[in-house]
Amino acid sequence: MSIAARIDTDRFAAPGDVLPAAPVLRAEGVSKQYGTVTVLSDVTLDILPGEIHAVIGENGAGKSTFMRLLSGYIEPTQGALSMAGQRVRFTRPDQAQAAGIALVHQEILLAEALTVTDNLFLGRELTKGGMVDDARMRRLAAAKLAELGCEVPATALVRDISLADRQMVQIARALLDEHRVVIFDEPTAVLTGGEVERLLAIIFELKARGIAVLYISHRLDEVQRLADKVTVLRDGKMVGTYPGHTLSQIDMARLMVGRELAALYPQKQATRTNQPMLSVLNAMVPGFVRDVSFSAHKGEILGFAGMIGAGRTELFEGILGLRPGTATVELNGAPIRIRSQREALDAGIAYLTEDRKGKGLLLQERLGPNLTLSALASFHPGLVVKRAREAEALAQAVSTYDIRLKSLGARAGQLSGGNQQKLLLAKVLLTDPSVVIIDEPTRGIDIANKAQIYGFIQDLVRQGKACIVISSEMQELVGICDRIIVMREGRISGEVSGETMTESQIALLATSERAHVAQGGIK
Repeated sequence: MSIAARIDTDRFAAPGDVLPAAPVLRAEGVSKQYGTVTVLSDVTLDILPGEIHAVIGENGAGKSTFMRLLSGYIEPTQGALSMAGQRVRFTRPDQAQAAGIALVHQEILLAEALTVTDNLFLGRELTKGGMVDDARMRRLAAAKLAELGCEVPATALVRDISLADRQMVQIARALLDEHRVVIFDEPTAVLTGGEVERLLAIIFELKARGIAVLYISHRLDEVQRLADKVTVLRDGKMVGTYPGHTLSQIDMARLMVGRELAALYPQKQATRTNQPMLSVLNAMVPGFVRDVSFSAHKGEILGFAGMIGAGRTELFEGILGLRPGTATVELNGAPIRIRSQREALDAGIAYLTEDRKGKGLLLQERLGPNLTLSALASFHPGLVVKRAREAEALAQAVSTYDIRLKSLGARAGQLSGGNQQKLLLAKVLLTDPSVVIIDEPTRGIDIANKAQIYGFIQDLVRQGKACIVISSEMQELVGICDRIIVMREGRISGEVSGETMTESQIALLATSERAHVAQGGIK
């Protein structure tokens, strides 16, 4: 019996569960087309009060389109929505918000030049005596942030806070008012472990208050912990809706991709040599990193772990000239000076930023210019644009990295998150670097694309390159790395490899002042 057939026989609530009779929100046969392209087809879903309903699927399965449809950002081409049995039609997001539907976006949609308080109340400012009541808004903003465990001052400018804190501000904005339905679209992609736990607790609190929660996440462990029901989308169509307690993570993955999955992490290859390819001595980044030294070897995948705020990203931005910093750097035993990312690329060191949408790709530009941006000298010498060569390189990248797209003339912003990441990887590898640094390689990417990315990383070290992976997912680092350096508060707190390379060892090093690695494990 297939996994879908086996699960389908158990569509009823677990013993003791009491489910409300009427849905607070119902989507009935909704579809969405853009021209001749169908991105969502005949989806029917009941969302019950006091229920956590997860929607999962690969990138491009239609999840975010469905959420935008429910929250008034787009209208269905076919089908209808109803709330508490009454037909509703939303042509604008504010109409859905007025009806009690809140959406926490996958992308950070905040005004960077404004304060946290200004962003929370933007478009719904509180007034007193005809004037904006700034003091009251600051008090309410501070209280909501504290409730979420976010320590950012309500008076801080959004441009001055971290990506994780921006996400918490966005969540605070959505939860500022009472709602009947709250939709979370990949809310934990940039959050730390502690922030994730606090958010999950908030979601359970919403459920206890009778609020319906729709939850989209590629993190299947979160779905397994949270979901009363799980709806699976594949290629814009419903595979089915299942009781959450009947699904393992493997079950969910199989339903999402429609086939058996090979092992998520490729088998590690004994490609590491004793030859240091990149050596860094006494790296300093003011305000972030103090006295960090390490080496990455030829044929090695070297991981960097630590809590968000530990200084991992800032370390490499400082080394590569992306922010002020100092370090003694050697490449293949020869000293090099790096004052900019261009000089790093010219030396043979490539860097994939953690922020592919904000810093890695030009979302409004076509795929070809995005791909060749790091290798302009080869494709655009002088004033002459070699379009044919660019098109040839793009076709090769699409084939090599399995970039799924509807047209080679598409813009980067039209690709799914996983395909954007593969385009970014193709972009930096076009320069044929000897050292590749990848920051958060699979953030916001579905399980099938994760497996592909891991395979590409393994291919790099087979070619004799050194690969450095910065990740907030400890399981990911353990699964693909030969060795892991752990940072805490801007310094290296320890290193793990072999039998000591476990999630518990990494967590202890990342959080404990006294932890250090000795032979045989952490002491």
